[in-house]
Amino acid sequence: MKRPPIVIVGASLAGGTAAVTLREDGFDGDIVLVGAEAQPPYNRPPLSKGYLRGQDRFEDQLVRPASYYAEQRIGLELGVRATKIDAGQKLVELEGGRRVAYDRLLVATGGRNRTLSVPGANLAGVFQLRTVEDCDRIRAAVARGRRAVVMGFGFIGSEVSASLRQLGIEVVAIEGARVPLARIVGDEVGQVLADIHRDKGVELITEDSVAALEGSGRVERVRTTKNRVFECDFVVAGIGIVPNTELVAAAGARVDNGVLVDERCGTSLPDVLAAGDVTNHLHPIFGRLRVEHWNNGYQQGRAAARSLLGGTQPYDYVHTFWSDQYEHVIEYVGFATSWDRIVFRGRPGSRKFLGFYLKDGIVRAAVGLDRGGDPEDAKGDSELKAAVDMVRARAAIDPAKLADESVDLRALAGARV
Repeated sequence: MKRPPIVIVGASLAGGTAAVTLREDGFDGDIVLVGAEAQPPYNRPPLSKGYLRGQDRFEDQLVRPASYYAEQRIGLELGVRATKIDAGQKLVELEGGRRVAYDRLLVATGGRNRTLSVPGANLAGVFQLRTVEDCDRIRAAVARGRRAVVMGFGFIGSEVSASLRQLGIEVVAIEGARVPLARIVGDEVGQVLADIHRDKGVELITEDSVAALEGSGRVERVRTTKNRVFECDFVVAGIGIVPNTELVAAAGARVDNGVLVDERCGTSLPDVLAAGDVTNHLHPIFGRLRVEHWNNGYQQGRAAARSLLGGTQPYDYVHTFWSDQYEHVIEYVGFATSWDRIVFRGRPGSRKFLGFYLKDGIVRAAVGLDRGGDPEDAKGDSELKAAVDMVRARAAIDPAKLADESVDLRALAGARV
């Protein structure tokens, strides 16, 4: 009897990459890829950058051209949601009641925007950014708008602000913290990024938050908790996402800030794996973590596919991410939620530097602003690739040598204090 297919729920970057990897690694059985969006899997980073600015085509953001899936005998079920997983019977139920049997199941349902709950959130002209349709609506508002308010100044908020400024839009950005992005990169680096945006014309308001959105049918102004008022033509809220865990939770999987998976992307349900933004994964270096970056979606999608095929290699990718803002490139490697020291190579004020995040003398992460090279270039010899090696080795490096421009970081990567 023919075996049921491998079913992938979530036509996301992780889900699409997993399907591609299954074929590239020689799997010849049936694959079914189910996605709630109408488009085949695509890359989201350009939605806040090149695609938002009208410089990049959507077709170029596809994980694979639409024709690829038919050519590779990957069944696409797009524009339809999975509504139930029966782990005992090994069935996925789709909208409309149709059931699809699976041999193994991969859940790559990603996340959704947090609910915007302030008064006036339902006014026309108030946007969030997650899908290409969201981006298209913002692009339409840009065409007729001249002033925007951006709520939140994390990476989505800062990237959207940069893109809007490059399009000639006046931007007010409202951020609750004293220094934006400090939770991720620290006060000194966050202040450098804030200064870059202010130099580009963003009116960055910190230590305040949005109390209400006001207008007659359409948003016309934003009122903050400190009673500041900003007139605007539209609002973009970058307030984060929540993982789409409801489907697997209802099936009995263990969930805690994402679906809990082990080193091989396995959930607590038999023959059910998960990958991408939805996962809280067990990492051999960092412990448990959930990350929402493109690199993780791609790398974990590949790792999950290989686990589906019986591979035993743990998912031990040293996390990296990047952000483009104006002419500046930010690269980050590792994962640090806390540190007791940041060591800089180059002056932060120069806007071209590396920063190393140390805890108990061990390099936990590193950041580069317009410096460091691509840490993903396997053939390259970038400074940040050396930092990846330090993080992987849990290396205690002499801080004086980290800061010393005359010392080759590649030589330090294998060194100890």
